[in-house]
Amino acid sequence: MKSVVIEQPETLVIQERPVPHPQAGEVRVKIKLAGICGSDSHIYRGHNPFARYPRVIGHEFFGSIDAIGEGVDSSRLGERVSVDPVISCGHCYPCRIGKPNVCASLVVLGVHRDGGFSEYVTVPAQNVWAIPDTISDEHAVMIEPFTIAANATGQLNPREDDVALIYGAGPMGLTTLQALKGVYKVSQVIVVDRIEERLAMALKSGADEVFNNTGRSIKDILAAKGVKPTLIVDAACHPSILQEAIELASPAARIVIMGFSSAPCQIIQQEITGKEISIFSSRLNANKFPEVIDWLSKGYIDPEKLITHRFNYQHIADGIELFEKDQKHCCKVLLKFDEQC
Repeated sequence: MKSVVIEQPETLVIQERPVPHPQAGEVRVKIKLAGICGSDSHIYRGHNPFARYPRVIGHEFFGSIDAIGEGVDSSRLGERVSVDPVISCGHCYPCRIGKPNVCASLVVLGVHRDGGFSEYVTVPAQNVWAIPDTISDEHAVMIEPFTIAANATGQLNPREDDVALIYGAGPMGLTTLQALKGVYKVSQVIVVDRIEERLAMALKSGADEVFNNTGRSIKDILAAKGVKPTLIVDAACHPSILQEAIELASPAARIVIMGFSSAPCQIIQQEITGKEISIFSSRLNANKFPEVIDWLSKGYIDPEKLITHRFNYQHIADGIELFEKDQKHCCKVLLKFDEQC
């Protein structure tokens, strides 16, 4: 089989590897589609602190079960499936309280263990979710990105009368936008970015207002409108954003941070306690696949609005380069592993 391997930072090869055989409790998935994420790019460029090389990247993928290991129900053969990349121990403190996404011995497919940018991959059967026939292949491969939004918004307990502000109209900001509008019916969602084309994508995905903050103060814009956000989503993760969000937030607001930055971030405590603001962080997803599958089945979200490009997996280097360099027009890039796609 062919696999996309990052041998070391900046070295990507399509390598011939043996077809894997599932171990006890595992299934083998024949990959049909996969999605490129920013973390795949970071591993490729050597900027992911968790990755080990060589590594088959890819944690957003969809296919069908074509082999099973001992202890797996044979009725699962042939299932169309999406794969949760979060593999947890099930017994440490985070796992016991429902946060397997920060398991003490966390393994993420495509990061700590070989992932889905391959013609075949073996994964734990419990991480594989059957996809209803009503959900298309291309929408099924988008489930994992929406679980990131489900994890973040699930901590915020959104209400219809909330006023939400999202920093960043990239894939994570846009999936979160769709969740807030389509699932939670939040009455007002404002999106901020510095790329006009991304803001146009936000409007397409349901934003009520968008602002380009290039050379403009979001604080002044919102003050002129008399707006105090009650929900703030940091999907851009610049070190300066958290303090600004604290200043902008309404009393009793909730803020969630959706990414990693190793740069120092200076914040002032007074307004956090003075307004009794709740600050959350969100990593990966904590058993959110069934929830997002339900969202898709009910039409609450529309992945089609985020898919902008498609490549055969053999052209993955072109796909990653496009994803990195064309932020005006590129949002989600899908890779085809099945010639019939």
